[in-house]
Amino acid sequence: MKCPQCGVDEDKVLDSRAARDGAAIRRRRECVKCGHRWTTYEEIDRDELIVVKRDGSRQQFSRQKLERGLFAACRKRPVPPERIHSIIDGVLAAIPGDEVSTERIGELVMQSLLSVDEVAYIRFASVYRGFSDVNQFLAIITELKK
Repeated sequence: MKCPQCGVDEDKVLDSRAARDGAAIRRRRECVKCGHRWTTYEEIDRDELIVVKRDGSRQQFSRQKLERGLFAACRKRPVPPERIHSIIDGVLAAIPGDEVSTERIGELVMQSLLSVDEVAYIRFASVYRGFSDVNQFLAIITELKK
């Protein structure tokens, strides 16, 4: 691991502990040259997970892509980054096997977001379901108010 301060690739691990309810390991590191300290996270990489898109094409699952979508939906909302990471961990844990549809991922994310933040839920739903007019927003808001 290269030091973000000086670029030397020698460091020592000062502390390791479980993070995100055991789905990741948090490590505190220190550069042996300059003494700079930083944190890294190690997590299970679901390389084998294939996502089936709406058009039938298949691509490898990208945690970063899902993370970007969730951060966009939660932008300027009181949702801490740790909660977003735990939503992703929960979605991944709910996917059995090595293939999943984008619809299933979207539904799992929406279920989680609904209990976290309704505005983020609506934002995510508008992109996921491809809202094209204000009536679709009104319909989902009306559904939430029930």
